[in-house]
Amino acid sequence: SVGQTLFYAILIGIPTAIIAGPVYAKFIVPRIHLPAENPLAKQFLDREPRQTLPSFGLTMATILLPVVLMLLGGWANLISTPGSAFNSFLLFIGNSVIALLLATLLSFWTLGIAQGFNRDSILKFTNECLAPTASITLLVGAGGGLNRILIDSGVTNEIVGLAQDFHLSPLLMGWLFAALMRVATGSATVAMTTASGIVAPVALGLGYPHPELLVLATGAGSVIFSHVNDGGFWLIKEYFNMTVAQTFKTWTVLETLISVVAFALTLGLAQVL
Repeated sequence: SVGQTLFYAILIGIPTAIIAGPVYAKFIVPRIHLPAENPLAKQFLDREPRQTLPSFGLTMATILLPVVLMLLGGWANLISTPGSAFNSFLLFIGNSVIALLLATLLSFWTLGIAQGFNRDSILKFTNECLAPTASITLLVGAGGGLNRILIDSGVTNEIVGLAQDFHLSPLLMGWLFAALMRVATGSATVAMTTASGIVAPVALGLGYPHPELLVLATGAGSVIFSHVNDGGFWLIKEYFNMTVAQTFKTWTVLETLISVVAFALTLGLAQVL
């Protein structure tokens, strides 16, 4: 259930964000000394600020709309009678594709028309968003292809057998495989798609009752230890005008904290459920 996965993700994400965010920042900021001027930041600061900006409430409503809709879809059978018209409506708007489509349409008004942009400007912004979407789609496809190779080669069946022999937790396997793929390839997307293809048959074979937690454990493993083979590592380095060593101390450690803390909380939640 996407809705249940989002709910668990919020429970785990809030303490994870606090620990990896302000808590770690309070420790590391005094130990990192950046140059007085940042050429990249100066490009944005020198621009003429817009006279009108969307309010905080309007922005948050636009961002949270798909999350709320998917949560409603996940809880549809709990808050309505299964098979009823209202239940079907909740399941429809809670579908991830429909929820994201509705949020996109809302953003055209809240962040576009309501801020004075005309239809041509909105079309231009929309077209510019297609390039990064295409690269993500390519990565997902590559990860799916690698996943298919592993399945057809019989590697997945061997892993299922080993997991059953050694009684390995599917959560630990999901996190560990995703972490290894992340470090090896530098791509969180490839790590998630490949690890999920390996671990899903294990979870089915062992009859694991909480696939939502398996999703979160795999996602946590896919962000660990961002380093030099990750494009995001170099973006952070350049944006903040840091050295490679400083980027390791900040960005790499932060990503690893997110991974480890989120996985630990996922294990804790699994004990409660």
